[in-house]
Amino acid sequence: MKTSTLLKRFVPYYRNYIGIMIMDLFCAALTTVCELVLPLILRYITNIGMNDLASLTIRTIVIIGGVYFALRIIDGMASFYMAYTGHVMGASIETDMREDAFAHLQKLSDNYFNNTKVGQIMSRITSDLFDVTEFAHHCPEEFFIAFLKAVVSFVILAGINPLLTVIIFVLIPVMAVSCSYFNLQVRKAFKRQRNHIGELNARIEDSLLGNKVVRAFTNEDVELGKFNKDNQEFLKIKRETYKYMAAFQNTIRIFDGLMYVVVIVAGGIFMIKGLISPADLVAYTMYVTTLLATIRRIIEFAEQFQRGMTGIERFTELMDANIDIFDEEGAVPLHNVEGKITFKHVSFEYPDDHTPVLADIDLTIKPGEKVALVGPSGGGKTTLCNLLPRFYDPTEGEILLDDQNIKKVTLQSLRSNVGVVQQDVYLFSGSVYENIAYGKPGASKEEVIKAAKLAGAHDFIQELKDGYETYVGERGVKLSGGQKQRISIARVFLKSPKVLLLDEATAALDNESEHLVSESLDKLAAGRTTLTIAHRLTTIHGADRILVLSGSRIVEEGNHETLMKKKGIYYQLYTSANIVDHPIADQP
Repeated sequence: MKTSTLLKRFVPYYRNYIGIMIMDLFCAALTTVCELVLPLILRYITNIGMNDLASLTIRTIVIIGGVYFALRIIDGMASFYMAYTGHVMGASIETDMREDAFAHLQKLSDNYFNNTKVGQIMSRITSDLFDVTEFAHHCPEEFFIAFLKAVVSFVILAGINPLLTVIIFVLIPVMAVSCSYFNLQVRKAFKRQRNHIGELNARIEDSLLGNKVVRAFTNEDVELGKFNKDNQEFLKIKRETYKYMAAFQNTIRIFDGLMYVVVIVAGGIFMIKGLISPADLVAYTMYVTTLLATIRRIIEFAEQFQRGMTGIERFTELMDANIDIFDEEGAVPLHNVEGKITFKHVSFEYPDDHTPVLADIDLTIKPGEKVALVGPSGGGKTTLCNLLPRFYDPTEGEILLDDQNIKKVTLQSLRSNVGVVQQDVYLFSGSVYENIAYGKPGASKEEVIKAAKLAGAHDFIQELKDGYETYVGERGVKLSGGQKQRISIARVFLKSPKVLLLDEATAALDNESEHLVSESLDKLAAGRTTLTIAHRLTTIHGADRILVLSGSRIVEEGNHETLMKKKGIYYQLYTSANIVDHPIADQP
């Protein structure tokens, strides 16, 4: 992205800190004045000392020294404000950007997360924004100081010797053009660094989360080889970055020396010809030194500038990710939901590969009805359930809840009335209590315990080391599959939705755990409209209706007895196992 485009996206973040920014620039002006006064003082004293030494009294020198000391105190106070408050402002802007990025991530659909590595996302909202603190503070400050010093120096130097000043200032744009190429290459190199850090994070995350699989297959050396390859690639990118940075800085040093040569040679010639006095040449040299120090400071800031711009660019790319699922204009909240669900000519295909998953689904589910979804893998069972809480939107057709189009109601009210229990339970790193309470933020302890009892989880929770305050580990690794599932059911009990989606909730459990969880699910489903994706067909005998999905469509419909009499796909799936209680493998 162009620098101007990125700055336009970044500048609005100063809005809440405009007072601090103005004060920071004012302090920057004070420090600049203090720095520019010294050559004038020395020029004044030197001229008097060379032309009329008798008139230079101790009182005059003390007064000048006192004035300059007062200026240095002001300079110290201004510098403290810039170093402290200015940096806090930069950190605050970084914080605001990270909050915006995280809030934006909450609005993105499953499609974004399915196609983006978590390591890349983490990099964009953490390390990519670290340099924004320095950038947000120093960028306006450094350029303002450079502009101020350049203008004041030019005026003073032109007043001393216009011809020499023109020669000096002609070299500055030549230097800027010469450095622009290397500056651009540094920017590109920093972007590659940031991208590769994201890939490295993704590699580490993938390996650590799958550490049991790695150890089980004794593939530690394989993982180490993959990591070393990525790590060496990162070193290669950094080596290239430093090469361009060195070339950039070397170019500056060459022009820096060239300017001093011009001052020494041209200034010496002008002094011989009487065009400039020795005192003026000393002052001139000091101002050129100040000017070159400013240019060097800007050059040193250039690396920080490019790091900041790279972070802003990566942030902008994240913020530009399309929000596919959102509250449409005029969306209204749902009230007094009964649980009637209607699918009208619903079709769906994933946007990244356009493979048809559902085709022309027509379906009405009455309030409180228990419907089971069965069929071969890839038949669209999970997708059908994911459309109801708008994790995705249908490609065609519409879905109604209590005869209201779900795209015309607010997401918050829709999802608060839909509860999901999945096979792959996700528990947050924290206590058992915190994970159950997640279903209803602000719930009382009594409500949490009641939900745990309804889910059949209270007794085993009490037996844990710290009861409800027991730490469950990352993703709940310290609990068994059945324990995690009952905690997730307790979470949904606490939420108390009118519509319940059970996505193979007992598929991964042993027989004893399955029995306990099934009892909890039966309690949870009581009085609620329930859609159950069945892995074990023996668990859905009691369903009011069974839908068989195959080839993106509903091909069979009825209760268990009716479908068995048809001897169609459901019959084949059910009878393919010799033991009724054995899990039925998905078959076409």
